[in-house]
Amino acid sequence: MTERRQAILSGSVFEERIGYARAVVDGDRVHVSGTTGFDYVDMTISEDVVEQAEQCLRNIGAALAEAGSSFADVVRVRYLLPEREDFEPCWPVLRACFGEVRPAATMVVCGLADPRMKIEIEVYARRGSGAAAVPLID
Repeated sequence: MTERRQAILSGSVFEERIGYARAVVDGDRVHVSGTTGFDYVDMTISEDVVEQAEQCLRNIGAALAEAGSSFADVVRVRYLLPEREDFEPCWPVLRACFGEVRPAATMVVCGLADPRMKIEIEVYARRGSGAAAVPLID
């Protein structure tokens, strides 16, 4: 029996304008789109890269939860940053989510869609693995 594909939307105006979903569940796989540090409730973004990373992870955590998954289920993470030197300050926040999970990871230096964006994070996860949830920094 094949499970249906499910699109998960976050309410970001970018999803509607560009035409994508925050995440897609395909069977037991969860593909979370590149996610930035925008607070989707009021569409604001901090100027601080660490605060942006924290918001990225809150946004990703919400998508994973809706998909029946958690940070404990993440198998791959990709970090995209316009400025290489902004990556290391984010390490403690990233380690808090992924330090016990140890997903495969890549960091890429590249331009992002909006100059206010300092980090974008994309993850791939399994759904419903039964793994204990990894706590997210509040």
